[in-house]
Order: sequence, then structure tokens, then C-alpha cells
Amino acid sequence: MTCPVAAPPAAAPAPTLAASDFARLPLTPAALANLQALGYRAMTPIQAAALPLALAGHDLIAQAATGSGKTVAFALALLARLDVRRPEGAPRTQALVLCPTRELAEQVTQAIRRLARAEDNLKVLALCGGSPIRPQLDSLAHGAQVVVGTPGRIVDHLGRGSLALSGLNTLVLDEADRMLDMGFTEDIAAIAAQCPKSRQTLLFSATWPEGVAQIGRRFLREPREVRLTAQPGASKIRQRFYEVTEDQRLHAVGLLLNHWRPARTLAFCNTKQQCRDLVAVLRAQGIAALALHGDLDQRDRDQVLVRFANRSCPVLVATDVAARGLDISGLEAVINVDVSPEAGMHVHRIGRTGRADAEGWAFTLASLDEMGPVGRIEALQGRPSEFHPLDELTPAAQGPLRAPMVTLQILGGRKAKIRPGDVLGALTGEGGLAAAQIGRIAINEFSTYVAVAREIAAKALRALDQGKVKGKRVKARALD
Repeated sequence: MTCPVAAPPAAAPAPTLAASDFARLPLTPAALANLQALGYRAMTPIQAAALPLALAGHDLIAQAATGSGKTVAFALALLARLDVRRPEGAPRTQALVLCPTRELAEQVTQAIRRLARAEDNLKVLALCGGSPIRPQLDSLAHGAQVVVGTPGRIVDHLGRGSLALSGLNTLVLDEADRMLDMGFTEDIAAIAAQCPKSRQTLLFSATWPEGVAQIGRRFLREPREVRLTAQPGASKIRQRFYEVTEDQRLHAVGLLLNHWRPARTLAFCNTKQQCRDLVAVLRAQGIAALALHGDLDQRDRDQVLVRFANRSCPVLVATDVAARGLDISGLEAVINVDVSPEAGMHVHRIGRTGRADAEGWAFTLASLDEMGPVGRIEALQGRPSEFHPLDELTPAAQGPLRAPMVTLQILGGRKAKIRPGDVLGALTGEGGLAAAQIGRIAINEFSTYVAVAREIAAKALRALDQGKVKGKRVKARALD
């Protein structure tokens, strides 16, 4: 008996690429491999819409909410146009990204560096106001292919002759609506005047006021437009409105916090004075809160942001201007203490929570005088507001909301060559603390900030005062 011969296996069908797959873009194999290693599996809607146009060389105006993935969109486009093998003596700077704030510029710088890991000998440099200029001058002397900065500081370097843009390929205007509001239009014009006319210009904005269209007409050439008005993750953001009188408004914030108990909340006020008043009310109720507004100097602003980011303070109270450019991960709730007069700004505010498929709460306090702006918000979002009574808010049994961490400040930072490992070693070695009790460690030029669990804060402070960091005695204090 003969055995039957098995039929050859059918050829496997060729894999099909989804419309949101990075592999369908004209990126190098090294760039695609780096995206895979970084965990980027599929493009977000703004990336899928903007990247093919940007990589094809078109000027672009793109509207996308904060947290939608726009940084990856313009970073991949500008990196694809770089020539890391430019001859010696040619202008080094080939891409410039303008951001409204130092915080956003530093976030963008770090993001571009991660996306550029596939490239050899590529330098990304941040040039921001509020930082010493001498180290920036030294870095520019060695050249950088990509510069990220705030408009005022870039204009300063252009005036000094320390930065040349004659070899620029790509100009990016990030958060263009915020730069417009902050009065940077003429600085942008001065910068654009020193860029080659043949450059590619990419403009990204969270909202679409008339001023953004005017900037597009002024600085871009036949731009393509991408407008994604839907808020990413909107279904993950649960909104509630509460009607209040003016004398109830600030007290109602404490009611919300003690009822819902979010770990981190960003509360928006329309004025700096309202920020100060709310922080005073919350502290009187036993709730730790910090204010972020335009009257703070850079050192105080840095400390506020460090403490909020490392979970040492559960509530940050800010004006729209002061919060521009902030990208805070893990934000559980947004409270609109005052209704935003602009419906688009309301969407921008609440879009800071509910990111990366996480759920978030957005609470809005509205008086009868604010029902007009509430109606405009409803029209923009295409649904009625869900109002709830204040008397449904009951305080939790565990008492006022407190932060789980405390921030310790060490006098000494990058200038003293302190690294995170030095601080962690001092606390877990001679200090005898468990690594699980140590939170985020942030280091700037002259200070180091380490978050520690509240219950061991006093012990950690003694360990730093009585021990050594990097073999040297240091001074430390608690920011609480």
C-alpha cells in the first residue's frame, strides 16, 4: 500500500498594513525599529493624518488637542529631513521647534532625543528663557542639528550671532495658539525672517482661533490643513457641572476634592487673584494646594511643578496662561473653578485628563451668570451639560485629602554632578530606606528634588543631613 503524498502547504497570505501602521510611512528601517522599541504600535489620528503630508514635504497647519501625539508627528517629519553628514563648515542647525514655555520645550526636547536614537552623531539642544545663557552659548559653539526653544531666547541668540538658521530645513510652531496669546507673533516673524524661504513649516495648535489662520497665511507656503476637532479619549472623560453662587464657588472645590478624592487635580481659575484665594481656602480646609500663575519667578515655578508631578501635592491651581505647555501624566481630575469664556479652551482644559485610555473626571462650577458660556460649550461638544446638585457631595470618612509623598530639596544639582543614583544610594544605603519608599528624583542646575513616602519623610531628611551624597555632606530641607 502506498502512502498518499501530502500536498505542499499553501503560501501564507502577505500581511496587510493597517492604515494606522507606522510601517506604511517612508521611514528608515532603523527609525521603524526604534519606534517599535519605544512601544509605538499604531499611529494616533493626528499622526495618521499629518505624517504622510509632512513627510511628503508639504507645509502643514494641524489642529490637535494636547496629548494627541502631535510631538511624534512633527518630530518624525523633521528627523526624516535631517542630513547628519553635512560637510564641515556648513550650518549645523537644520530644524527649529518653537514652543510657548520652557516646560513644553524641555518635554519636546526629550521626546525628539528618544525618537532620534536611531541616528548617530545627532544633537538636540534646548534653548529656553529662565536658564543661564552661558552654558547655551558653549553648547551652540559645538553645534546642534535640532534646536528646541522659546521665541524670546531664540531671538536673543540670533541677535548675539550664536545661532544661525541659514541651513534650516524645518521650522515647527508648536502650540501656536498659546504663542499667539502670549504675544510672540513678532518674535516668530523675526525668527522666520532669518530662515530660508525654501524651508518646510509645520504649525500645530490645540485650538483654531482666527489668529492661527493669520499666522498660517503669513509664514507658511500653500499649507495643507488637518483639523481634528474631536477630543482624544473624550469618552473616557466624565463631565459633571455644578451650579453655584459666587459665595459657594471656592468652598465647592473642597467639597469636590473630599468627595471624589482624586490623587492629582488641576484646578483652573480665570484670574491670578482667584488662584491665590482658592489656595488659601483649600489650605484652611486642610487640603495641600499650590498655585501656578504669572507672578511666580522661575525657581518657584519649577518647585511647584516638581512637587505636583511627584505626588507631593494633590492639587495645582493655575490660570490658563500659567498652565500653557504643561503635559502632566496621570492627571485624575480637572476642575473648572470658573467657566472658561471660550468653549475651545474648555475642551483644551479638560483634555489634560483621560489620556492614554485612562479615565478622568472634569468638574465645572457655573453660576447663573455663566450659563451663556456653558451653552457655547454644549454647542461645541454637541451634547447638553450634566448638572448635579452640590448637596450630593459628602466628605469621605478619612478626612481632608493629603498627598502620599513629601518632597525633599537638596542644595546641589547638575553643577555638582549629582545623579539620581547618588541620591537613591544615599537613602537606601546608609539611610536604610526601602527603594519602594522613594519616588521621583528631579535634578536641575543647582537643586535636587526627591519625593519620599510621607510616613518616612523625617527619617529620610535625617539620613540626608547626617549622611553624604556623592561622598560629600549636603544640606536638605522638606518642602511641605
